[in-house]
Amino acid sequence: MNKNKIVAASFVVFSIVATLSSCRDKNNPGLEYARNMYDHIAYDPDQPNKNFANGQTAQTPPANTDPIGFVKYEYANTKEGYEAAGTNLHNPLAKTPQNLLSGKHYFTVFCSPCHGDKGDGKGHLVQIEKFTGVPAYHGDAASSRGGLMKDLTEGKIYHTIMYGLNNMGSHASQLTPDQRWKVVMYVQQLQKIQ
Repeated sequence: MNKNKIVAASFVVFSIVATLSSCRDKNNPGLEYARNMYDHIAYDPDQPNKNFANGQTAQTPPANTDPIGFVKYEYANTKEGYEAAGTNLHNPLAKTPQNLLSGKHYFTVFCSPCHGDKGDGKGHLVQIEKFTGVPAYHGDAASSRGGLMKDLTEGKIYHTIMYGLNNMGSHASQLTPDQRWKVVMYVQQLQKIQ
């Protein structure tokens, strides 16, 4: 028997043994690399946990506590909350070139697909007719809550970013409070376009 036939026969035997052994135990994952990456020490939130009286890992936070980085927003998602925000909320950030540039960046990423790069209400999604009725921030465009878009106060713009309005969803989970204020700052620049 020549050497090539021996190698081929060995390969066939090995393949049959490997195939039959892999079908034997369906629960065995086989060899795994870096096992500690799969079996971590910490409990998963949905696992039972004998360390707590109720046996659950996920616990309700203690009363009167806030998550790290959480910022309370005191204005309700109502017409009254919108009006109160319009009167009482003011941008805490300084109007600097850096903040305006940041605001332009966030506006371009999150707002311009609908509102357009110039705030004219003619963004890409409007042009391909995914959405209609997106108002411009300048000119005589009317707000659906009354008044002109160019006259919206910084508090009303922030409130709208926070909760959304009509087809516009909330952007509270996408933008931090500082990022929202930077967008407001940039929108106020767009309101001044004639």
